[in-house]
Amino acid sequence: MNSASNPERVRVVIFDVGGVIADWNPLYLYRRLIPDPEERAWFLAEVCSSEWNAEQDRGRPFAEAVRLAVASHPERRALIEAYWRRWPEMLGAAIPGVCELVTELHRVGTPIYGITNWSAETYPIAVRAYPVLGLFRDTVISGEVELWKPDPAIFTYALERFAVTASEALFVDDNPDNVAAAEEFGMGAVRFTDASSLRKDLEQAELLLRVGCA
Repeated sequence: MNSASNPERVRVVIFDVGGVIADWNPLYLYRRLIPDPEERAWFLAEVCSSEWNAEQDRGRPFAEAVRLAVASHPERRALIEAYWRRWPEMLGAAIPGVCELVTELHRVGTPIYGITNWSAETYPIAVRAYPVLGLFRDTVISGEVELWKPDPAIFTYALERFAVTASEALFVDDNPDNVAAAEEFGMGAVRFTDASSLRKDLEQAELLLRVGCA
């Protein structure tokens, strides 16, 4: 665990969602819709790209996003519209072992929160798909607040909203840029790789010892 804070003071865990709890990947849908791998890779790089999707995480409505993409690629209207209409099909199973850790933290009374780069329109779908997200006391969703990681402004906003100081918080994210930004902000920070490693980090911070985790 890399931490810019005193581990003895950590009392709160703040989770990223995508890549830590939720397995979201457009390939889950588009492998069915575009059988040819080269065409599929082109579509997801040039039409419904990660940059295009990031604008929804920044607050752009999906209706506008679809309209703009269709205007540029009208021959692919059906494939573009599927990105919104069939969005739930991009969700896979929960990341192994993490839901159990979140549940343990909740059971022992550790406050747990979320900060996620996610569309405000699709986050409720994710909560239905991964009910453990309902254990969070609060979640800052980039598409709602129009702030996004790794911009430190989202950490300022989130900690004020959660009434938590940076030194009290352990932040868990799979993106190294977000982890580095959290560390610079003064939070303890863990780059997520798998549930087993995360459990060790939580034990080191004395957040799971009360349930006797070995």
